[in-house]
Amino acid sequence: MTQSATRRVAELGLVLPSAGGGADYYGTLYGKMKPHYLSDKLLFLSGQTAGVDAAGKALFPGRLGRDLTVEQGYEAARLTALNCLGCIKDAVGDLDRVKGLVRSLNFIACDPSFTQPHLVASGLSDLFEQVFGPEIGVGGRASIGVMSLADDYCFETWVTVELH
Repeated sequence: MTQSATRRVAELGLVLPSAGGGADYYGTLYGKMKPHYLSDKLLFLSGQTAGVDAAGKALFPGRLGRDLTVEQGYEAARLTALNCLGCIKDAVGDLDRVKGLVRSLNFIACDPSFTQPHLVASGLSDLFEQVFGPEIGVGGRASIGVMSLADDYCFETWVTVELH
């Protein structure tokens, strides 16, 4: 039997953002979009990042390999995963409804010579595995280095999950 994702969140001491995908979704600052789209048993999340600080500035701004270390990028990806969990909970009410991670498409803002975007994206994948376990929390993944992201974020993801 699979362990409850909700219980794992508590055991890990994680605090989910209260509006990861609700009316206060910060993504709408960047144009017209919904925080998520639910189609039968598939939940598509709009772009998620590490979020903003109390002053409204992007967390972990800059480019990997120039301004940020792999460790800092990993932490940005981990915070992004936390925002994704908040969005999933806002969308469907309960993390235990997640049947599997279908895929994550990860964008890493980096210097052209940076060749480790996969290590950064592991911050997201590792947290999903910790919360959901390997059968549910590990899915398909692509990690793509890009020149820039909105507001100088270093990491953004686009996630699709399957629901019970």
